[in-house]
Amino acid sequence: MSLIKDIYSPAFYDRFADVMEQTVPDFDKKEFIRQIFSDAFKTMEWKERMKHTTRVFHEFLPYDYPAAIKLIEKIISKLRQNNTGEDSLAYIFLADYVEVYGLDDFKTSVKALEFITQFISCEFAVRPFILKYGDKMIDQMVLWSKHENHKVRRFSSEGSRPRLPWAMAIPALKKDPTPLLPLLENLKNDPSEFVRRSVANNLNDIAKDHPDVLLSIAKKWRGGSKETDAIIKHGSRTLLKQGHSEILEIYGLDGKNLNVSNLKIATPEVKIGDSLEFSFSITNENDSKRMVRLEYGIYYMKSKGHLARKVFKISEKEYEAGVTINISRKQSFKLITTRTFYPGLHQLSIIVNGEEKADLDFMITT
Repeated sequence: MSLIKDIYSPAFYDRFADVMEQTVPDFDKKEFIRQIFSDAFKTMEWKERMKHTTRVFHEFLPYDYPAAIKLIEKIISKLRQNNTGEDSLAYIFLADYVEVYGLDDFKTSVKALEFITQFISCEFAVRPFILKYGDKMIDQMVLWSKHENHKVRRFSSEGSRPRLPWAMAIPALKKDPTPLLPLLENLKNDPSEFVRRSVANNLNDIAKDHPDVLLSIAKKWRGGSKETDAIIKHGSRTLLKQGHSEILEIYGLDGKNLNVSNLKIATPEVKIGDSLEFSFSITNENDSKRMVRLEYGIYYMKSKGHLARKVFKISEKEYEAGVTINISRKQSFKLITTRTFYPGLHQLSIIVNGEEKADLDFMITT
């Protein structure tokens, strides 16, 4: 299985250099390739290679920034003519170029971001502009939320997320997301699901710091359309996992007379690399059918010896009155880059409509 850094391959640079030859005056393909494949290139990871590509690319463009942007537009147009690179992660260095070299030229960079994001998303590149220009940049993104191109509309929402993963946070928007609300309002009925999912992600970010804002929007938007309802539901996912009482009430989710029994752990000792296996039964003891959001929580041992819960969803569906459902699941403890496992006591809990109904301990061993 190839690594993400391998998208920056000799074949990629050869094809891109051919386009540069057709668009950049006096371009020296041989020298471009030589600078790309420096002695350090092989040891670079993906982001390092992307940043390195930005720097080398800069050396072959005019040092006059607006002139360089005009050439980038020509390069993108040529790539499109060749049916090459649209939405390809390898070309994110074109967005990075604006972030690195255009931060002091607001006017030129705004036009560049609008153009480039229709080829490769600029959601990461716009973040320093929000930090530097504040409301001026947010006002521009509100305008983009009405753009005719759905990629620009999606960019306005995704790029302004207070907690965009793998990107720098926007402290001002984490503190006060109010400037984003007109933008999200413009996009709540967007015809593109691609855009609407970004709106939901933005709302979920907001909910982590300001659940009251999400709750207010949920009450306002809910019932407007099935698409809007889907935005609210997806945007509420963090609060739902937290068992937030008000969001559970909005969705009519409570745990009364929904009972868990026969919780068993088949693997009470789990070696790192193996899986936890467990089973249980859930019964709707109400006189009518009920909507049941079924989850389980793993209380992971952390480095300082405390337990911290992560919630995993099993299902969300209606249970008929009196019905009993048997559930079995596995939870992997294979080593992954985003989580470190620590040997010791862990805990499993079964969560029904936000309420922990049963729990058992288990051990993780090396």
